[in-house]
Amino acid sequence: MIPLFQLLAPVLLFAQQPSAPQITNQDLLDGFKNTSRWLMYSGDYTGRRHSPLKQITPDNVQRLAAQWTFQAEGMPPGRGWEVTPLMVDGILYITGNNNFAWAVDSRTGRQLWRYRRQLPSGLTYGGGNIVNRGFAMLGDRLFMGTLDAHLIALDRNKGTVLWDVELADFKLGHAATVAPLVVKDKVIIGNSGGDMASRGFIDAYDAKTGARVWRFYTVPAAGEPGSETWSIPDVLPRGGGAAWVTGSYDPELNLIYWGTGNPNPNYYGDDRQGDNLYTAAIVALDGDTGKLRWHYQFTPHDTHDWDSNHVPVLSELTIRNQRRKVVMVANRNGFFYTLDRATGELLVAKPYTGTQWAREIGTDGRPIVLNLGVESSGNPNAPCVPDLRGATNFNPPSYDPQNELFLVMARESCALYTPQKTNVTPGRLTNGGTMRSLPDPSFSAVRALDPKTGSMKWEYKFPSLSLAGVMSTASGLTFVGDNEGYFNALDTKTGKRLWQYRMGSPIYGSAAITYMQDGRQYVLIPSGYTITAFALPER
Repeated sequence: MIPLFQLLAPVLLFAQQPSAPQITNQDLLDGFKNTSRWLMYSGDYTGRRHSPLKQITPDNVQRLAAQWTFQAEGMPPGRGWEVTPLMVDGILYITGNNNFAWAVDSRTGRQLWRYRRQLPSGLTYGGGNIVNRGFAMLGDRLFMGTLDAHLIALDRNKGTVLWDVELADFKLGHAATVAPLVVKDKVIIGNSGGDMASRGFIDAYDAKTGARVWRFYTVPAAGEPGSETWSIPDVLPRGGGAAWVTGSYDPELNLIYWGTGNPNPNYYGDDRQGDNLYTAAIVALDGDTGKLRWHYQFTPHDTHDWDSNHVPVLSELTIRNQRRKVVMVANRNGFFYTLDRATGELLVAKPYTGTQWAREIGTDGRPIVLNLGVESSGNPNAPCVPDLRGATNFNPPSYDPQNELFLVMARESCALYTPQKTNVTPGRLTNGGTMRSLPDPSFSAVRALDPKTGSMKWEYKFPSLSLAGVMSTASGLTFVGDNEGYFNALDTKTGKRLWQYRMGSPIYGSAAITYMQDGRQYVLIPSGYTITAFALPER
């Protein structure tokens, strides 16, 4: 039997090394300028997940070969990794299910240290959704959310805990599965658990001390702006809106962009008539104070669990002969949006799947609803709408600024919903009904969208519904996994598949990263409980 102290403390597998160089705010602002690093969830603050590297090209990618694998030990059963590893100075920092974490030598895949959090019994949301999507980093510290709704700071060199703060009471359904985002001297994190009777929030904590600096509630309190969009004030403290996917940041505007989750109960909306702000929306928050600058709600009064927990993607585009700083979102409701990121003005909105719940957005910025896909005795043959995982989900998209293509894993699904009034119990799931999936359609496709118009330029289809993420490179490659367990490289201009590798497990939620090391470009992808590093053969 392994002694308890070995499970709870970091396991160090190497002699004490000199402290690694500290990661500064300028390093984070520089993003991909140092191509040997991957310093945050999306690679840089724009959320594009687009690397400037060009060593691996459409002409030589067919020579890409596995170099090493890292197999997690002690991970509990589940759907595998959904993490984006961080890479700095030859070391990968990886989080896993049930709040395991590792430092791994990026040349060999050798474990350097391992951390495991002691989790309490009786976990609510965190007991059923045991994933973690990654670290944030600043100085010599790593920051991780936990399944019992804490935020912790680890020493990057040793894996030891430096501070530990509670975000909220996990017994009420709160958890933290999101990879945090460091902005200046603050660690930004949102909560998970919107499928329970909880209240969503986005927090900022002092990176040195762990003291909370500000909190933005995604469901307002009674009397606050937005509360008038809820018919019964009593539901506000349990209105949902969890914020469990990493946002993006514009340093010039000092705005943080973050998606918000579904209102609760998920499918039953009779007790929460109204738009239910600020759920199923994107919010733009002041980086210093957390004050709301603007918001756009994608799905008012959502009754399908189509939350808006997506990575917002930042760029500049010429739209109608005007250069605009924009934020782009391919939404779970089946529409692609381009918004002005300073004001929230809607510039583009167009379906990118065959969804029939709505096909256009009105001049008031609201969807023109055609069909809610409600199954009942009075409407047994209702047209179906996308299932609860929607047209896409938390799996990261990518954006190639050279080709001006937004790359997203689109899901074509079909489901009918039956809303039911539900007794609300703290710490318990409150779906408020059921969903029934139909067999057709049921496939996925990487789709390349023109963000100036929303039109599709190409697609590459997969035979089943996928939640794999996307990464692109400046050489013209798009890397993406699939539900069949393959890792694929596509030509970004055409969508043609150029290379494929069988991983052995579905790639679920994760997207690749890439970096230079010792003169070679590596591409890394998690699959199941294995992380594999690929590179071209050495010359």
